[in-house]
Amino acid sequence: MTVRNLVRGAVAGAGATAVMSVVMLAGQRAGLMPDQPPKRIARAVLPGHRHRPKPGEKALGTIAHFGFGAACGSLLALLRGGRRAPVALGAGYGLAIWLVSYQGWVPGFGILPPISGDRPGRPAVMAAGHVVYGTVLAALLDRLRRGPEREA
Repeated sequence: MTVRNLVRGAVAGAGATAVMSVVMLAGQRAGLMPDQPPKRIARAVLPGHRHRPKPGEKALGTIAHFGFGAACGSLLALLRGGRRAPVALGAGYGLAIWLVSYQGWVPGFGILPPISGDRPGRPAVMAAGHVVYGTVLAALLDRLRRGPEREA
């Protein structure tokens, strides 16, 4: 059952990341953030100056973002042990990921400023995106846990 939960979590996490990405792109198009944080994270780990654009950073950022989302989805599925994940739990889980990332390791590595020192707009977009991620993750986990709907 554990492997099944991990796979369900990865699938749900990737799906939730796709929906979250729509929120992030909308925030960028609205001018609330100049570029995508996953791209900035990829830029920082690629060779060269951590704040200068590099070839492949957008693709690597996208792959890493979906990988991280799938891994976080697997973690929640593992923690739930096949039990239902309420939507409120999912929203809180998404916010916890946001706080640990954007108030913790991302500024800790000098990639982006912490939430309190960031440009106006980006924290709101990213918080909303993570709430969306968590709620979609919980809904997808529940759907995958129940299996396909059967017609009568």
